[in-house]
Amino acid sequence: MSRIEQKFADLRSRSEKGLVTFITAGDPDLAATEQLIGVLADAGADVIELGVPFSDPMADGPTIQRSSERALLAGTTLPAILECVRRARLTRQVPILLMGYYNPVLSYGLERFAADAADAGVDGLLMVDLPPEESGEVRELLKRAGIDLISLLTPTSDDRRIDLAAGQGSGFLYYVSVTGVTGARLEVSGSVAGAVARIRERTDLPVAVGFGISTPRQAGQMAAVADGVVVGSALVSLFEQYQGSELSEKVAQLVRSLKDAVRNVGENRHED
Repeated sequence: MSRIEQKFADLRSRSEKGLVTFITAGDPDLAATEQLIGVLADAGADVIELGVPFSDPMADGPTIQRSSERALLAGTTLPAILECVRRARLTRQVPILLMGYYNPVLSYGLERFAADAADAGVDGLLMVDLPPEESGEVRELLKRAGIDLISLLTPTSDDRRIDLAAGQGSGFLYYVSVTGVTGARLEVSGSVAGAVARIRERTDLPVAVGFGISTPRQAGQMAAVADGVVVGSALVSLFEQYQGSELSEKVAQLVRSLKDAVRNVGENRHED
């Protein structure tokens, strides 16, 4: 059982929902990323997504696009990200997945990437531009290396697509709550509950909801209907406002409030 699978199993045994946090690796530099992995874990993140910066992040909104640009300007590369994870693993066992685009992994070499990522301590991979119909080679390599391939589902996914994504993926299913790109929103879609229920009818994989979730209230609302929530842009926006110890403090403060809201889903169900 992978770290991601074990984490969701542990959460389920406690009737608790998971918090998945996203930051861009290398923003502002990889030394900060390594330190912030510990900050996120200590503040309550159950799974940490590290974004692999890419020059054409088509699924990302402006906040994460700017973050990716800062990381690339700092010289961040995929090999350096793997080394960052390796160093973080000396003190942290929190599940870590890489989220990004197919091109950097393909350029690295699929077989080499699977071996090196597993050796570094990566637990999962999510590539937003790799459809499940074309993921066979990557999936088999990752499976042999013990790395989960996280599948995406969207509001337009029909039953056939759900079955395909669930059959190809592992760890958890990432449900995109809105159509469009990443980014914090004032409100999240009220149709998420029905969509998650439909997915759960077809698979036992945990379902985490992401895109547009930026406040503790929203996180609590989504945790009430899903197994976990993913928060990215709200965290990444802090990197534009703060740095150093103040950044760490603000990140920890937001993650603690998000985790409290996710943990206390019973209270959030009754909020106006």
